[in-house]
Amino acid sequence: MYNHAPEGYVCPFCRIAVGLENEGWNSQSDVFYQNQWVTAFVAPLWWPNNAGHAIVIPNRHIENVYDMTLDIAVHVHELARQVSIAFMRLYNCDGTSTRQHNGTYPLQEVWHYHLHVFPRYVDDHLYGLERQTTTPEERLPYAERLRTYFQSLME
Repeated sequence: MYNHAPEGYVCPFCRIAVGLENEGWNSQSDVFYQNQWVTAFVAPLWWPNNAGHAIVIPNRHIENVYDMTLDIAVHVHELARQVSIAFMRLYNCDGTSTRQHNGTYPLQEVWHYHLHVFPRYVDDHLYGLERQTTTPEERLPYAERLRTYFQSLME
């Protein structure tokens, strides 16, 4: 009833969760954290003053918040909390924001639940600027720093 993925949809986030590449979008090198429930990776589209923002997804295909179950939601939001703390420690940002869309308006572009986590800075104009496509090489330093941070939590 509340699902909009077209018939035959090949989900790019499901591909990331199972270890496959998404030509022209995300690379496995963007992934900095994964467990049995959730995956986090550096987003391929950035806003100019908020470089290195992350996306947290459930590993199981869940199209939107209407399909989300509590057992998975707790893992998604706990990881978003941990990513926010990592941003505060690693990016020296002033705060963080999260953002998530459901349905054709307001423009859910990937038909897999995903939660954006942004580093925020004073006067960063996050919502007033155009986003830009990045390369895997631009994303790599951010993913490596975050990967190292999350690995250190497990030691």
